[in-house]
Amino acid sequence: MKTDKTVLDVIYKYTQRSEVGIRKYGTTLEENNHDDFFKHLQEELMDATLYLQKLMSLNIELTKLVNETPNDAELGQKIRRLVR
Repeated sequence: MKTDKTVLDVIYKYTQRSEVGIRKYGTTLEENNHDDFFKHLQEELMDATLYLQKLMSLNIELTKLVNETPNDAELGQKIRRLVR
């Protein structure tokens, strides 16, 4: 049977995140029945749209740099300045 490294990486991250949450809040998500999960989800999705916008803006900048800079060494320098 094949395994998918990407899926295994995500499973590992979920496990790590769960352990952090248990240490931080002293409970599991399964046991927690008092939080406002709709509000939490809304806030997380709002954050996600901000991260998405940032990544989309970076993608536009990187694409522009690649299209405008034929010299790979110069391109590398410009990219390093952008991501620092």
